[in-house]
Amino acid sequence: MTSHLKDSPSAQKTVPFFRPDLGEPEVNEVLAVLRSGWLTTGSRVRRFEQEFAAAVGARHAVAVNSCTAALHLAAEALGLKAGQAVLVPTMTFAATAEIVRYLGAVPILVDCDPVTANLDIADAERKLAQLRSGDLPDSIPKDIRVVGIIPVHVGGLMMDMTDVQRFAERYKLWIVEDAAHAFPAAWRPGPDAPWQRCGEGTSAVTCFSFYANKTITTGEGGMAVTADAELAARMRSMSLHGLSHDAWGRYAGNGSWDYRIMAPGYKYNLTDIAAAIGLHQVARAGEMRRRREVLASRYRETLVQVDEIDVPPVVRDRIHAWHLFPIRLRTERLGIHRNRFIEELKQAGIGCSVHWRPLHLHPYYQETYQWRPEDFPIATALWERLISLPLFPSMQIEQIDHVIQTVKDLCTQYSR
Repeated sequence: MTSHLKDSPSAQKTVPFFRPDLGEPEVNEVLAVLRSGWLTTGSRVRRFEQEFAAAVGARHAVAVNSCTAALHLAAEALGLKAGQAVLVPTMTFAATAEIVRYLGAVPILVDCDPVTANLDIADAERKLAQLRSGDLPDSIPKDIRVVGIIPVHVGGLMMDMTDVQRFAERYKLWIVEDAAHAFPAAWRPGPDAPWQRCGEGTSAVTCFSFYANKTITTGEGGMAVTADAELAARMRSMSLHGLSHDAWGRYAGNGSWDYRIMAPGYKYNLTDIAAAIGLHQVARAGEMRRRREVLASRYRETLVQVDEIDVPPVVRDRIHAWHLFPIRLRTERLGIHRNRFIEELKQAGIGCSVHWRPLHLHPYYQETYQWRPEDFPIATALWERLISLPLFPSMQIEQIDHVIQTVKDLCTQYSR
């Protein structure tokens, strides 16, 4: 098998969950920023926005300091208000729902698809029907207005966006994509259709993450992309205290010291230091995705033969970002539960994680909205089987083979 994987005689049988792929170009660009004397939002942020927009096929890109910030700005720009509601998957990280709460609105949680773990449109339909019939928890007013939906592309596998768009049109909802895992990724409705990149007009606003363990990184960072100039302008202004646009250049040699506060905004701008890393990361994003795909294929080809686990699906008409490689334990075939399996992996020097504990199983959403495990049967059952294995572009062949062999050995040892 030919691949980007390389043998390394010094490779240790210790495998971190993730390691960022950074090289001399990133280092040199950061040094150039430090030597320039201009560290905060400036010319490199603008270049990063332009190059990222080109990479995903978007008209406008607004760089911010996290995907959480991008999601918050998107919802605010779309007019989300207190007393409204948004459909949010329960199978997601905290940020997707908490930004709805930031604006005083209510996240109505939706179960996941049993195969992909992405938001289940059929359950979204059920939740809206239950809302109208008064069968959701009493904490959610029956007459609350649902105005939006925030799908998440779990692990980098895009949803069928035609399904999402048709659903949103039927119920007059805006769409904001949580694409924290999905750069670069693409989908198409069929083999004869053109590819559509995540962020290429797939929703009103698509939000990406550049956290340290994401597919590209700026250390901390995020991006909101959109085809709508007014949404972009609002997000840009609100990302820096709601100041007038000319305030961004007020310290430049040809800038004006004066500015106007247009709205009570936030402090979400990205620095040139972070953008210096991002410029070189986005240039290598395709290459790094292909390396992860090679690794994912090696995992799949070997672990698909193990009866005690299920491997992630490969869905037709998708270009998968492969941010994660989550296996699912077939617990009925194992005399060991997920948490103990993770401990065994850690003892073998293997870092791993779980994506995620569903939101409805966290105290805040249980206590605030009275969600119960039985309201989300798929996510409730699925999360107890999930383990995300290490996956990063610089992973060595000895490392991935150590993970594979350890998983196989544990399944043999604890097989029923």
